[in-house]
Amino acid sequence: MIAAIAAAAVLAAAAAIVYFFNPFAFLMPQEKFPLQTATLPLAQNKNSAPLAAASVWGVDFSQSQAEYLKLDWKELYSSIISDLGAKDIKLHVNWDWVEGDKGNYFFNDVDWQIQQAEKNNAKIIFVLGMKTGRWPECHMPAWTQGLAKADTQAALLDYLTAAVTRYKGSKAVAYWQVENEPKLKFGTCPSWYYDNGDFLKKEVALVRELDPSRQIIISDTGELSDWTRVAKLADIVGITMYRNAWTKVTETYGFATYSFKTPSYYSKKADNIEKTYGKKVICIELQAEPWAGGPLASAPLAEQLKSMNLEMFKEDVAFAEATGLDKFYFWGVEWWYWMATKQNHPEIWNEAKALFHGGRP
Repeated sequence: MIAAIAAAAVLAAAAAIVYFFNPFAFLMPQEKFPLQTATLPLAQNKNSAPLAAASVWGVDFSQSQAEYLKLDWKELYSSIISDLGAKDIKLHVNWDWVEGDKGNYFFNDVDWQIQQAEKNNAKIIFVLGMKTGRWPECHMPAWTQGLAKADTQAALLDYLTAAVTRYKGSKAVAYWQVENEPKLKFGTCPSWYYDNGDFLKKEVALVRELDPSRQIIISDTGELSDWTRVAKLADIVGITMYRNAWTKVTETYGFATYSFKTPSYYSKKADNIEKTYGKKVICIELQAEPWAGGPLASAPLAEQLKSMNLEMFKEDVAFAEATGLDKFYFWGVEWWYWMATKQNHPEIWNEAKALFHGGRP
Protein backbone atom coordinates (compact mmCIF):
# COMPACT_ATOMS: atom_id res chain seq x y z
CA MET A 1 0.00 0.00 0.00
CA ILE A 2 2.78 2.41 0.97
CA ALA A 3 4.66 1.53 -2.21
CA ALA A 4 1.54 2.18 -4.28
CA ILE A 5 0.98 5.58 -2.68
CA ALA A 6 4.66 6.44 -3.18
CA ALA A 7 4.46 5.46 -6.85
CA ALA A 8 1.30 7.49 -7.25
CA ALA A 9 2.97 10.45 -5.59
CA VAL A 10 5.89 10.22 -8.04
CA LEU A 11 3.48 10.16 -10.99
CA ALA A 12 1.52 13.08 -9.58
CA ALA A 13 4.69 15.06 -9.03
CA ALA A 14 5.73 14.37 -12.62
CA ALA A 15 2.30 15.48 -13.82
CA ALA A 16 2.59 18.65 -11.77
CA ILE A 17 6.01 19.39 -13.28
CA VAL A 18 4.60 18.97 -16.80
CA TYR A 19 1.58 21.08 -15.89
CA PHE A 20 3.41 24.00 -14.39
CA PHE A 21 6.80 23.93 -16.09
CA ASN A 22 5.75 23.03 -19.65
CA PRO A 23 8.65 24.54 -21.64
CA PHE A 24 8.56 26.35 -24.97
CA ALA A 25 11.74 27.30 -26.81
CA PHE A 26 10.76 30.94 -27.19
CA LEU A 27 10.03 31.53 -23.49
CA MET A 28 12.26 33.30 -21.01
CA PRO A 29 13.64 31.46 -17.97
CA GLN A 30 11.08 31.10 -15.21
CA GLU A 31 11.18 33.09 -11.99
CA LYS A 32 8.72 32.72 -9.12
CA PHE A 33 6.01 35.36 -9.02
CA PRO A 34 5.28 35.15 -5.27
CA LEU A 35 1.75 34.81 -3.99
CA GLN A 36 0.40 37.06 -1.23
CA THR A 37 3.49 39.29 -1.23
CA ALA A 38 2.90 41.63 -4.16
CA THR A 39 2.68 45.37 -3.64
CA LEU A 40 0.14 47.00 -5.92
CA PRO A 41 0.62 48.39 -8.45
CA LEU A 42 3.05 45.66 -9.44
CA ALA A 43 6.41 46.94 -10.59
CA GLN A 44 7.49 45.67 -13.99
CA ASN A 45 10.55 43.49 -14.23
CA LYS A 46 12.35 41.49 -16.89
CA ASN A 47 9.56 38.90 -16.88
CA SER A 48 6.75 41.43 -17.35
CA ALA A 49 5.38 42.51 -20.70
CA PRO A 50 4.65 46.18 -21.41
CA LEU A 51 1.40 47.00 -19.61
CA ALA A 52 -1.64 47.30 -21.86
CA ALA A 53 -3.08 50.79 -22.19
CA ALA A 54 -6.27 49.76 -20.42
CA SER A 55 -7.43 46.36 -19.22
CA VAL A 56 -11.01 45.27 -19.85
CA TRP A 57 -12.39 43.05 -17.10
CA GLY A 58 -15.30 40.65 -17.48
CA VAL A 59 -16.70 37.54 -15.82
CA ASP A 60 -17.68 34.02 -16.81
CA PHE A 61 -21.26 33.18 -15.84
CA SER A 62 -22.74 29.70 -15.60
CA GLN A 63 -26.37 29.26 -14.60
CA SER A 64 -25.68 25.62 -13.77
CA GLN A 65 -22.86 26.60 -11.40
CA ALA A 66 -25.09 29.16 -9.69
CA GLU A 67 -27.75 26.53 -9.13
CA TYR A 68 -25.14 24.03 -7.92
CA LEU A 69 -24.24 26.57 -5.21
CA LYS A 70 -27.98 26.91 -4.44
CA LEU A 71 -28.04 30.55 -5.49
CA ASP A 72 -30.90 32.45 -7.09
CA TRP A 73 -29.26 32.65 -10.51
CA LYS A 74 -31.37 35.59 -11.70
CA GLU A 75 -30.52 37.56 -8.58
CA LEU A 76 -26.84 36.76 -9.09
CA TYR A 77 -26.91 37.69 -12.78
CA SER A 78 -28.64 40.98 -12.03
CA SER A 79 -26.12 41.71 -9.28
CA ILE A 80 -23.22 41.02 -11.64
CA ILE A 81 -24.45 43.80 -13.90
CA SER A 82 -25.97 46.30 -11.46
CA ASP A 83 -23.86 45.91 -8.30
CA LEU A 84 -20.56 44.38 -9.39
CA GLY A 85 -20.58 46.54 -12.51
CA ALA A 86 -19.40 43.92 -15.01
CA LYS A 87 -20.39 44.79 -18.57
CA ASP A 88 -18.50 41.99 -20.33
CA ILE A 89 -19.87 38.52 -19.66
CA LYS A 90 -18.88 35.16 -21.05
CA LEU A 91 -22.10 33.14 -21.04
CA HIS A 92 -21.72 29.38 -20.63
CA VAL A 93 -24.80 27.79 -22.20
CA ASN A 94 -25.25 24.05 -21.70
CA TRP A 95 -26.68 22.01 -24.56
CA ASP A 96 -28.47 19.61 -22.21
CA TRP A 97 -30.23 22.49 -20.42
CA VAL A 98 -31.55 23.87 -23.69
CA GLU A 99 -32.47 20.67 -25.51
CA GLY A 100 -33.62 18.30 -22.78
CA ASP A 101 -35.95 16.68 -25.31
CA LYS A 102 -34.71 16.12 -28.83
CA GLY A 103 -35.79 18.94 -31.10
CA ASN A 104 -37.48 20.93 -28.34
CA TYR A 105 -35.37 23.95 -27.46
CA PHE A 106 -35.93 25.68 -24.13
CA PHE A 107 -34.27 29.06 -24.54
CA ASN A 108 -36.33 30.92 -21.94
CA ASP A 109 -33.52 31.29 -19.39
CA VAL A 110 -30.99 32.28 -22.04
CA ASP A 111 -33.49 34.76 -23.48
CA TRP A 112 -33.73 36.43 -20.08
CA GLN A 113 -29.94 36.64 -19.72
CA ILE A 114 -29.55 38.16 -23.18
CA GLN A 115 -32.39 40.63 -22.58
CA GLN A 116 -30.82 41.81 -19.33
CA ALA A 117 -27.53 42.33 -21.14
CA GLU A 118 -29.29 44.33 -23.85
CA LYS A 119 -31.06 46.55 -21.31
CA ASN A 120 -27.79 47.31 -19.52
CA ASN A 121 -25.46 47.64 -22.54
CA ALA A 122 -23.49 44.55 -21.51
CA LYS A 123 -21.56 42.56 -24.11
CA ILE A 124 -21.74 38.78 -24.30
CA ILE A 125 -19.38 36.04 -25.40
CA PHE A 126 -21.89 33.29 -26.19
CA VAL A 127 -20.37 29.82 -25.71
CA LEU A 128 -21.74 27.27 -28.16
CA GLY A 129 -21.21 23.54 -28.49
CA MET A 130 -21.02 20.33 -26.51
CA LYS A 131 -18.09 21.21 -24.25
CA THR A 132 -18.95 24.56 -22.75
CA GLY A 133 -17.23 24.67 -19.35
CA ARG A 134 -17.97 23.53 -15.80
CA TRP A 135 -18.03 19.87 -14.88
CA PRO A 136 -18.59 17.46 -16.58
CA GLU A 137 -17.37 19.84 -19.34
CA CYS A 138 -19.30 18.09 -22.12
CA HIS A 139 -22.98 18.78 -21.42
CA MET A 140 -24.78 16.19 -23.52
CA PRO A 141 -28.54 15.65 -23.35
CA ALA A 142 -29.53 12.29 -21.90
CA TRP A 143 -31.25 11.33 -25.16
CA THR A 144 -27.88 11.32 -26.95
CA GLN A 145 -26.80 8.25 -25.00
CA GLY A 146 -26.57 5.33 -27.38
CA LEU A 147 -26.66 7.51 -30.50
CA ALA A 148 -24.12 6.88 -33.21
CA LYS A 149 -21.37 9.47 -33.54
CA ALA A 150 -22.78 10.83 -36.80
CA ASP A 151 -26.24 11.24 -35.27
CA THR A 152 -24.85 13.01 -32.19
CA GLN A 153 -22.83 15.37 -34.35
CA ALA A 154 -25.82 16.11 -36.59
CA ALA A 155 -27.95 16.89 -33.53
CA LEU A 156 -25.26 19.20 -32.15
CA LEU A 157 -25.08 21.09 -35.44
CA ASP A 158 -28.85 21.48 -35.36
CA TYR A 159 -28.57 22.96 -31.86
CA LEU A 160 -25.84 25.38 -32.98
CA THR A 161 -28.06 26.44 -35.88
CA ALA A 162 -31.00 27.09 -33.55
CA ALA A 163 -28.90 29.09 -31.07
CA VAL A 164 -27.04 31.26 -33.58
CA THR A 165 -30.20 31.93 -35.59
CA ARG A 166 -32.05 32.97 -32.44
CA TYR A 167 -29.44 35.34 -31.02
CA LYS A 168 -27.49 36.73 -33.97
CA GLY A 169 -29.88 39.69 -34.06
CA SER A 170 -29.05 40.70 -30.48
CA LYS A 171 -26.90 43.79 -29.99
CA ALA A 172 -25.60 42.22 -26.77
CA VAL A 173 -23.86 39.28 -28.45
CA ALA A 174 -20.34 40.47 -29.26
CA TYR A 175 -18.66 37.14 -30.08
CA TRP A 176 -19.42 33.48 -30.54
CA GLN A 177 -17.14 31.02 -28.77
CA VAL A 178 -17.21 27.58 -30.36
CA GLU A 179 -16.62 24.90 -27.72
CA ASN A 180 -14.53 25.43 -24.57
CA GLU A 181 -10.93 24.23 -24.66
CA PRO A 182 -11.78 21.65 -27.35
CA LYS A 183 -8.15 20.50 -27.58
CA LEU A 184 -7.69 19.87 -23.84
CA LYS A 185 -8.53 16.34 -22.74
CA PHE A 186 -10.41 17.18 -19.57
CA GLY A 187 -13.90 16.19 -18.54
CA THR A 188 -16.43 13.52 -19.42
CA CYS A 189 -16.77 13.61 -23.19
CA PRO A 190 -17.40 11.06 -25.97
CA SER A 191 -14.34 9.10 -27.02
CA TRP A 192 -14.43 10.70 -30.47
CA TYR A 193 -14.56 14.29 -29.23
CA TYR A 194 -10.82 14.97 -29.05
CA ASP A 195 -9.83 12.82 -32.01
CA ASN A 196 -11.91 14.55 -34.65
CA GLY A 197 -10.52 17.94 -35.54
CA ASP A 198 -12.63 17.90 -38.67
CA PHE A 199 -15.83 18.20 -36.65
CA LEU A 200 -14.60 21.32 -34.85
CA LYS A 201 -13.92 22.76 -38.31
CA LYS A 202 -17.52 21.94 -39.28
CA GLU A 203 -18.84 23.72 -36.20
CA VAL A 204 -16.77 26.82 -36.93
CA ALA A 205 -17.73 26.82 -40.60
CA LEU A 206 -21.42 26.53 -39.72
CA VAL A 207 -21.30 29.44 -37.27
CA ARG A 208 -19.44 31.58 -39.83
CA GLU A 209 -22.04 30.78 -42.46
CA LEU A 210 -24.95 31.56 -40.13
CA ASP A 211 -23.42 34.80 -38.85
CA PRO A 212 -20.48 36.14 -40.87
CA SER A 213 -20.68 39.48 -39.01
CA ARG A 214 -19.16 38.30 -35.73
CA GLN A 215 -15.72 37.01 -34.84
CA ILE A 216 -15.31 33.51 -33.46
CA ILE A 217 -13.31 32.73 -30.33
CA ILE A 218 -11.81 29.30 -29.73
CA SER A 219 -10.23 28.74 -26.34
CA ASP A 220 -7.22 26.74 -25.27
CA THR A 221 -5.43 25.92 -22.05
CA GLY A 222 -3.06 28.72 -21.17
CA GLU A 223 -0.60 26.40 -19.47
CA LEU A 224 -0.54 23.17 -21.49
CA SER A 225 -0.49 24.39 -25.07
CA ASP A 226 1.28 26.77 -27.42
CA TRP A 227 -2.20 27.81 -28.74
CA THR A 228 -1.30 27.24 -32.38
CA ARG A 229 -3.94 24.57 -33.03
CA VAL A 230 -6.83 26.84 -32.18
CA ALA A 231 -5.18 29.90 -33.76
CA LYS A 232 -5.49 28.21 -37.15
CA LEU A 233 -9.30 28.17 -36.84
CA ALA A 234 -10.23 31.09 -34.60
CA ASP A 235 -10.54 34.80 -35.26
CA ILE A 236 -9.57 35.39 -31.62
CA VAL A 237 -7.65 32.99 -29.36
CA GLY A 238 -9.03 32.71 -25.84
CA ILE A 239 -6.76 31.34 -23.12
CA THR A 240 -7.01 30.30 -19.49
CA MET A 241 -4.73 31.59 -16.74
CA TYR A 242 -4.40 29.28 -13.71
CA ARG A 243 -1.74 29.56 -11.03
CA ASN A 244 -3.08 27.22 -8.31
CA ALA A 245 -4.43 23.72 -8.81
CA TRP A 246 -5.07 20.47 -6.99
CA THR A 247 -3.02 17.44 -7.98
CA LYS A 248 -4.80 14.20 -7.11
CA VAL A 249 -2.76 11.20 -6.04
CA THR A 250 -5.41 8.86 -4.64
CA GLU A 251 -9.07 9.25 -3.72
CA THR A 252 -8.05 10.50 -0.28
CA TYR A 253 -4.67 12.09 -0.87
CA GLY A 254 -3.44 14.98 -2.96
CA PHE A 255 -1.63 18.27 -2.75
CA ALA A 256 -1.91 21.85 -3.92
CA THR A 257 0.47 22.92 -6.68
CA TYR A 258 1.64 26.38 -7.61
CA SER A 259 2.72 27.64 -11.01
CA PHE A 260 6.08 29.35 -11.21
CA LYS A 261 5.28 30.70 -14.66
CA THR A 262 5.90 34.40 -15.10
CA PRO A 263 3.80 36.94 -17.03
CA SER A 264 6.21 36.68 -19.96
CA TYR A 265 5.25 33.01 -20.34
CA TYR A 266 1.88 34.24 -21.61
CA SER A 267 2.98 37.43 -23.35
CA LYS A 268 5.64 35.70 -25.45
CA LYS A 269 3.20 33.06 -26.62
CA ALA A 270 0.64 35.77 -27.41
CA ASP A 271 3.27 37.66 -29.43
CA ASN A 272 4.04 34.47 -31.33
CA ILE A 273 0.36 33.93 -32.16
CA GLU A 274 -0.07 37.51 -33.34
CA LYS A 275 3.08 37.48 -35.49
CA THR A 276 2.50 34.01 -36.96
CA TYR A 277 -1.27 33.95 -37.40
CA GLY A 278 -2.34 37.58 -37.05
CA LYS A 279 -4.74 36.64 -34.23
CA LYS A 280 -5.44 38.53 -31.02
CA VAL A 281 -5.16 36.67 -27.70
CA ILE A 282 -7.46 37.40 -24.76
CA CYS A 283 -7.84 35.67 -21.40
CA ILE A 284 -11.33 34.19 -21.22
CA GLU A 285 -10.78 32.32 -17.94
CA LEU A 286 -8.70 33.97 -15.21
CA GLN A 287 -8.69 31.86 -12.06
CA ALA A 288 -10.55 33.62 -9.27
CA GLU A 289 -12.08 30.74 -7.33
CA PRO A 290 -10.53 27.86 -5.37
CA TRP A 291 -9.37 24.62 -6.91
CA ALA A 292 -10.36 22.25 -4.13
CA GLY A 293 -9.61 18.58 -3.69
CA GLY A 294 -13.32 17.71 -4.04
CA PRO A 295 -16.68 19.33 -4.80
CA LEU A 296 -16.35 23.03 -4.15
CA ALA A 297 -19.55 23.55 -2.13
CA SER A 298 -18.64 20.79 0.33
CA ALA A 299 -14.95 21.67 0.75
CA PRO A 300 -14.12 23.30 4.12
CA LEU A 301 -13.72 27.05 3.86
CA ALA A 302 -10.20 26.76 5.24
CA GLU A 303 -9.28 24.54 2.29
CA GLN A 304 -11.00 26.84 -0.21
CA LEU A 305 -9.13 29.87 1.06
CA LYS A 306 -5.78 28.16 0.56
CA SER A 307 -6.11 28.42 -3.22
CA MET A 308 -8.14 31.64 -3.47
CA ASN A 309 -8.47 34.52 -1.05
CA LEU A 310 -8.41 38.31 -1.19
CA GLU A 311 -4.63 38.62 -1.34
CA MET A 312 -4.38 35.94 -4.01
CA PHE A 313 -7.10 37.69 -6.00
CA LYS A 314 -5.17 40.98 -5.88
CA GLU A 315 -2.01 39.16 -6.84
CA ASP A 316 -3.68 37.46 -9.81
CA VAL A 317 -5.03 40.80 -11.04
CA ALA A 318 -1.52 42.26 -10.90
CA PHE A 319 -0.09 39.17 -12.59
CA ALA A 320 -2.67 39.35 -15.38
CA GLU A 321 -1.96 43.03 -16.03
CA ALA A 322 1.76 42.26 -16.21
CA THR A 323 1.20 39.84 -19.12
CA GLY A 324 0.39 42.75 -21.43
CA LEU A 325 -2.91 41.22 -22.54
CA ASP A 326 -5.76 43.72 -22.44
CA LYS A 327 -8.91 41.65 -21.81
CA PHE A 328 -9.62 39.23 -18.96
CA TYR A 329 -12.71 37.31 -17.85
CA PHE A 330 -12.70 36.15 -14.23
CA TRP A 331 -13.63 32.54 -13.50
CA GLY A 332 -15.52 32.28 -10.19
CA VAL A 333 -18.10 35.06 -9.92
CA GLU A 334 -20.66 32.54 -8.67
CA TRP A 335 -18.29 31.61 -5.85
CA TRP A 336 -17.68 35.28 -4.97
CA TYR A 337 -21.42 35.80 -4.60
CA TRP A 338 -21.84 32.57 -2.61
CA MET A 339 -19.06 33.67 -0.28
CA ALA A 340 -20.57 37.15 0.09
CA THR A 341 -24.21 36.14 0.61
CA LYS A 342 -23.95 32.68 2.21
CA GLN A 343 -20.60 32.64 4.01
CA ASN A 344 -20.25 36.27 5.18
CA HIS A 345 -17.06 36.74 3.16
CA PRO A 346 -17.70 39.65 0.76
CA GLU A 347 -14.03 40.60 0.42
CA ILE A 348 -13.41 39.40 -3.13
CA TRP A 349 -16.82 40.59 -4.38
CA ASN A 350 -16.06 44.05 -2.99
CA GLU A 351 -12.52 44.13 -4.37
CA ALA A 352 -13.78 43.09 -7.81
CA LYS A 353 -16.54 45.68 -7.58
CA ALA A 354 -13.95 48.39 -7.05
CA LEU A 355 -12.00 47.09 -10.05
CA PHE A 356 -15.07 47.08 -12.30
CA HIS A 357 -16.01 50.55 -11.19
CA GLY A 358 -12.61 51.86 -12.17
CA GLY A 359 -10.53 51.80 -9.03
CA ARG A 360 -9.26 49.82 -6.08
CA PRO A 361 -9.89 50.54 -2.39
